[in-house]
Amino acid sequence: MQLNSRIIISDTSCLIILSKVNELDLLRKIGEKVYITPIIYEEFGKILPDWILVSSPRHIQYQQILEMDLDKGEASVIALSMDFDNPILILDDLKGRKIANRLKLRYSGTFGLILRAKQLGLIKSVKPILNKIKSTNFRFSEKLFEIIIEQAGE
Repeated sequence: MQLNSRIIISDTSCLIILSKVNELDLLRKIGEKVYITPIIYEEFGKILPDWILVSSPRHIQYQQILEMDLDKGEASVIALSMDFDNPILILDDLKGRKIANRLKLRYSGTFGLILRAKQLGLIKSVKPILNKIKSTNFRFSEKLFEIIIEQAGE
């Protein structure tokens, strides 16, 4: 999925991963505005840069319906996405991505965001960032690593 959006709405895992490898700024480089929900802010548990905006979904009933199938964080970001025109959701959770897909929302994972940063010329290479992520406790398949490296042309 192409990441070309003025609005990015991020889930907790993306914030955690990118902050662990000192690449949180990639969100701001790709999107004009970056939003999270109060639930995501609480799950993240750290001070955020002032360019990450915290906003609650206008229609809380969407979030409540989504919470029947998702955790509160994913439900809140998907519900918040309903308040914007064509935002991009950053979701790493498979269940959340499946629901976003069924709702015809644009989404990507953290690795897709990193790949898009390379495609836009915002970073020179995805490999160093992926290697830093490998050194954290974030779990991902070696196959995904190889796919991103291949798509980045590295």
